[in-house]
Amino acid sequence: MKQIQPVTIWYNGQMVTATLFQMICVNDNLIDTALFNYALYVNQNFEVASGILKMTGADYITYSTSTTANDYAYEWGATQLNLTLV
Repeated sequence: MKQIQPVTIWYNGQMVTATLFQMICVNDNLIDTALFNYALYVNQNFEVASGILKMTGADYITYSTSTTANDYAYEWGATQLNLTLV
């Protein structure tokens, strides 16, 4: 789980501020595609948004050959969701 710059999200009829971002690789075909579940949290126990990101192409090649693949995946995911890691 990584800290992000605060993001305001509509959740169950009210505005809440997410400050944590989590990504988990749920499928990697080891050829050209990886799927990640992501979630945004107010705190470690309060998830307010989630979804799936699909990595392919040059992004997947960089990810699969990186010595810091986890960091690369988080940076890539944050970029896809217009989030800023802190």
